[in-house]
Amino acid sequence: MAEESMNNHPVDEGRGEEQPAASTSKLPSALKLITSAALLFSAVSTYSATFNVTPDNVVDHAGRRRLASVEDKDYVPKYMLPLMKDLKERKKLMEETPKEEIKYWFEYAGPLQKYFYRYSKSRGKADYFEGRDDSGVTSARFVEELGGGKEFKSFYSRSSDDIPAKEMSAYTRMLDNCLAMGSPARPDLGKGSFWYEWFGGKGEDKALDRCRVLIAINTVGAGRGTTMLWETAPPVPHAAGPKPWQSEQETAAMHLERNLKEIDAMCATGLIAARVQVLVCEPIPGEWTDWMDSQLVNCGGKPAPLEKKKSDKVNPKVEVEERASPVQVVVVASSDSADQCHNLQSGFMEKRLQDLVLAPPLFVDAQDRKLSSSGKYDSSIKTTHPDLVSSDNHDVYVAMKWSSLVTVRTVSAFLQASADLAAAAASPNKGKTQDEDDPVSIISSRSGGPMSPFLIPSFVRVSYVSEENNKVAKWRMHGDFFHPAAWEICKDSYDMTWIPDSLSGSGGVNSYCSADYAGEDCGQWWAFMAEEQMPTTPEVYANEVTKPLVQGGSNFFWMVTERQRREIVDKKICEHETPEAESKKKCVPNPQAVMPLGDLESFLVNYMPNTALGKKHEENRRPGYSVAKQREEDRAKVRERKQLKGQEDIEKALFDYTVYPAALFHKDATIQAARAMDAVLSKGKENSEGGITTVKSSYYDVTIIKPRQPVSGWCQAMARMGLCSLYADYLRQSNDKRCWEACGLLKNWAPIDFVAE
Repeated sequence: MAEESMNNHPVDEGRGEEQPAASTSKLPSALKLITSAALLFSAVSTYSATFNVTPDNVVDHAGRRRLASVEDKDYVPKYMLPLMKDLKERKKLMEETPKEEIKYWFEYAGPLQKYFYRYSKSRGKADYFEGRDDSGVTSARFVEELGGGKEFKSFYSRSSDDIPAKEMSAYTRMLDNCLAMGSPARPDLGKGSFWYEWFGGKGEDKALDRCRVLIAINTVGAGRGTTMLWETAPPVPHAAGPKPWQSEQETAAMHLERNLKEIDAMCATGLIAARVQVLVCEPIPGEWTDWMDSQLVNCGGKPAPLEKKKSDKVNPKVEVEERASPVQVVVVASSDSADQCHNLQSGFMEKRLQDLVLAPPLFVDAQDRKLSSSGKYDSSIKTTHPDLVSSDNHDVYVAMKWSSLVTVRTVSAFLQASADLAAAAASPNKGKTQDEDDPVSIISSRSGGPMSPFLIPSFVRVSYVSEENNKVAKWRMHGDFFHPAAWEICKDSYDMTWIPDSLSGSGGVNSYCSADYAGEDCGQWWAFMAEEQMPTTPEVYANEVTKPLVQGGSNFFWMVTERQRREIVDKKICEHETPEAESKKKCVPNPQAVMPLGDLESFLVNYMPNTALGKKHEENRRPGYSVAKQREEDRAKVRERKQLKGQEDIEKALFDYTVYPAALFHKDATIQAARAMDAVLSKGKENSEGGITTVKSSYYDVTIIKPRQPVSGWCQAMARMGLCSLYADYLRQSNDKRCWEACGLLKNWAPIDFVAE
């Protein structure tokens, strides 16, 4: 468990300059006229050629029970029973409540919570707001259950003996997706191996296989006040009783502790084997390494001794025990580069993080190359030092900054979305063409479509209110509800597209859109990022030095599967071996960030210090930069009409600051997709008074004085909580299609005259 240093075996020195990432500003309309069919054929061809994804090569994972998807499509699984009870109660509430009192409040659920935002030492208590968090986002503050909420916790904590045979495929879906998209090289599961020591059961000859997840954490900027975190004492592992009130900004230790507990909860599911790589600029005390190891008992860590006493100072004399550990501390800088590493604007740590995860070939002289047997660069061969944990075989890689929150939910959602995109490649409908009048082709042409055929699910950070700015806290209180909000994107940062056949059934990468669906609309709606994410200073400058791996993705929370990692490395190899003038034609474009509409909240990651909102972006470095001219024209019109005369604060809030609530993101994305389809299907028809002619969103296209019906509110609540993905076996593959629109699976939305049940 000793610290590793990258100084003696650098991962990026000696390589040629990387190709700069292509700009993701919105393309001119002349360049957008690419049909969806061509886009998707290119995408699936890329996946097929690289990964050889076919229904025949899906791995049968020995040692676990595997069943085909549920044949009885009318069967209601046990995990849906609490939700069916909830729907019954919603209907009862609607029936018993006088019509004049019905608004749309009944669709929101959750306990009343207190949001403490400022502590008064003189009064000895904290000020707070009271409300509910109905956003569906997993937050460190409001969601106490580890794993992404109570639904995920109860789902993955069930004993296999309590799971009916018909439902087993639902519980192993995450593992199936992981093994199908992960490394084909599997670990030694037999007795005497580290794997058996950590995960083997008593009396078993070998341990069961798991999804191997590497989590690399960028710790630059972590501290307690102005003091570097590693110079303070770690929290007491077995502290009893309530903790003293702490602000979210007081110390990074509470955020690091929550992440480690979430990672430990992943291992506790029995489906994931997580290893953690902590990246630091300088060596840290052994006491911190031992503390981190003690937080990961289910992953193979050693529990902390019970007699541990609280101390305000770190003990520099603690020596790290030499043994196998799920935690590895990696010093990424030398004495000469330490200052640059600590500089949050330098992009130094972001670059090191990318190099550790990708482990691309060292592009040096031919005799020093690490080649495959064919004599060419091989993306499956990692070139980082073998002592680094990241040099081992893994199935999923999570790269994150200490301030972001990782959960079982984010890993599960990412794997499902990745399997869905790969399923499009394996679909039997892949070779069928679409004409230029096809609605999908028209929507893709109008919106621009994903600007790369290589699609990777990506994440956006969201923040809650901050104690540093109580004005922002009040802005974020909508009635009685708390809303986390993004600040790195806005409604102009993305577009919507329908990707046919992008549905994977149970059993791994297994196309659900079979040949029987050739004439039907099978797939789902996706949000694709048409701009780069724009954080505030200093991170915006780090992004300019080290571009995110994925166009429109985040540099501070991202994931790739082993297959996606190899594809990215193959692109770098191609760019190295191909003349610059020809590289655009011969090499795969940069990967493009996408997010599934039906599971959008699972891709919104909580920024735990919650200090991001209310900060002004640097000039010309803010979301919506692709329509900056239009924004200035809108502001000029507001001033000309004197609509905000004497209200300069409101004008600045509207035009100078970005606060984009998660609920608004979901609504805007849904409406944009529904309007795009309506415009296509309404071709030649006269627009109605409301601007909608043919189809609508049955959930959002209602007036505020009319109540939303129980079923639509029930479905939307499930989508916000990430259940469209978690309960995919039922919500996708059963005969119950009431929630297809909320889950982003309904291509043509609802007819204009549709009335909810």
